[in-house]
Amino acid sequence: MIDHNIIDTLTLRSRDFALRWKEKIRQNPQLKHYNEMSDEALILADAVFYPLLARILDRGLDRSEVGDFFVKLGKGRMKEGFPVSEVIYACNLAQQVVIQFIMTEYAPENPVQMYQSMDVITRISEFFLLGSFYTTKGFLEATYTSMSSSDKVSEELLKKYFKDDFFFKKDQ
Repeated sequence: MIDHNIIDTLTLRSRDFALRWKEKIRQNPQLKHYNEMSDEALILADAVFYPLLARILDRGLDRSEVGDFFVKLGKGRMKEGFPVSEVIYACNLAQQVVIQFIMTEYAPENPVQMYQSMDVITRISEFFLLGSFYTTKGFLEATYTSMSSSDKVSEELLKKYFKDDFFFKKDQ
């Protein structure tokens, strides 16, 4: 069972989490595209993660809701010119922010709390791992679409290098 204080904190203090994430971004010069963003743009971009994570922790993992959110994130970042590696790493930093918060603010004081913390951290990790999967799918789908329409790359060549099943393709 998830402590509802954690769920409420993720929702009500999403800006605080985003501020911590922004600091992690600023400490990583390899995140060139994110570091070109203003502080406020970074905070706004990240703050949306935490209420979604809170809903997932509260209600259980909803692949459709998580998938929709992260596919849109991947597509959007591709269109904005971000490398997929930066997007995935930035998501990993958001995960680190939440786990560090859990480990410091809700440090287990007894074995029961320790197991509860481990369960929460496992669920958080599942959320972000699934998020990375769907972010990559969305990013690749947007790349495929862009190459197909704007760059006029042939369907044959695209299929040779994009072996993924994208959401816009019909199931066969």
